[in-house]
Amino acid sequence: MLIVDADPVKSKQDSVGDSSPSLASSSQQRPPPTFEESVADHVLHFPPDDSLNFAQEGGEEPPAFAPYDAHFFTSRSGDIISHDSHLNDDGEALYRFLLSQASTPPTVILRCQGSHNETHTRMVHSHHNGHTKMKTEQYTERITDFDFCIDVGQYIFGEPTHWSYADSTPAYRGRMYQEVGISEEKRKAQKLERKAAKAWDTERTRRGFPPWIGSDYAWREDQQFIIQTNSVLRSSWTLRQWADDYCASRKYLKEFNYNKIAYGWNFEAIRVAAISVVNSTHYRGDLSVQFETSQNVVSVRSHNRLSRALSNRWIKFLLFLTLIYPFIWLFKRFHSRGGGRWDVCGGAYALKRVEQIAKQAAPDVHAESPFRDVFETVDATAQGSSLADPPGRRTKVVGMREGEWFRQWEGTIRRAVQNRLQDRQPLTMPDDHPVHQALVLDGY
Repeated sequence: MLIVDADPVKSKQDSVGDSSPSLASSSQQRPPPTFEESVADHVLHFPPDDSLNFAQEGGEEPPAFAPYDAHFFTSRSGDIISHDSHLNDDGEALYRFLLSQASTPPTVILRCQGSHNETHTRMVHSHHNGHTKMKTEQYTERITDFDFCIDVGQYIFGEPTHWSYADSTPAYRGRMYQEVGISEEKRKAQKLERKAAKAWDTERTRRGFPPWIGSDYAWREDQQFIIQTNSVLRSSWTLRQWADDYCASRKYLKEFNYNKIAYGWNFEAIRVAAISVVNSTHYRGDLSVQFETSQNVVSVRSHNRLSRALSNRWIKFLLFLTLIYPFIWLFKRFHSRGGGRWDVCGGAYALKRVEQIAKQAAPDVHAESPFRDVFETVDATAQGSSLADPPGRRTKVVGMREGEWFRQWEGTIRRAVQNRLQDRQPLTMPDDHPVHQALVLDGY
């Protein structure tokens, strides 16, 4: 008679558990094998061309990231010019190069020059047929009375703000003429558009507006906080996208320009005030007071020999003399693979900036006073801000205001004119400012 077990598996497990209870308890307490033990097991077989590379002790670490050091040179005006081949092919490298060069602010100076003409008489000897004759002639000589400049760029503060032109603003976007729009929607800017954009750019520069402010901006003296906005990249493309667009172009004589612009001060008002100070010294010669900016362009150009030759002013002068340059200009202007220019973005550097701050609720100590409005005006003036605050927000002026700067330099300008100062080096400190050696004296 045969007896069949109902659950052979269970009976087998019971028999194993009964026969070696110590083995079962030890298997439950043993931890799982480590990763290294699993890899060393002969059961695991990895193909020789497996892409899994396990880091072993004592192996080499991957090389650290190193930024690309592009080749460039500085022109006579201080502009940065580069013909590096990598910057013409890699948009990321071009973008990083522009960011690194943007850390250096432009040079801004106020130059004051005075001169006049003097007429002199001299005796001239002439020989004719063995006879000597003497005659009197007059000549005019240009005399420089004074020529000095003041370093204004030293008052630039903070990091630069990267900006770009709006799509509706005429600008160079890859061709040798100004366009509006981007991508397939680009078209050649009309004459009236170019004329209006040029006039506004001149006005914006004179009044010290930020470069992202368009001609449609309605200026109000009591709402200066409007110009401080986060939407400074007016273009639909970012700076990196414009860099990629430049690198994707196969044109033979292409050029990408990054413009540095200082803003925040009313430059025209300062110029007029400086002229009035010079006139107060009773100077009646020919006067010139102008703001000059240098080291304000970063230009990346093609890396071929012709482009490098055109960046050399002596070679370019020889091309003019030999009448070769007009043919190069025609090729650059009209050929589809000739020239291209990108001039749509840059960096803005603040001399004065209006910032918005959170408005904190404070106890109104003048709530019951009938002169509450007067006290609020006095409090706002004491805080150093003459701007009307927007609803729910407060503003503050950061940086030196142009009136404060002119108060410091007014006497220096007057004395420089009276003393007929001529100096090529920019003045960096007012002449009535205490010297460092005097500040350390006890009781000064």
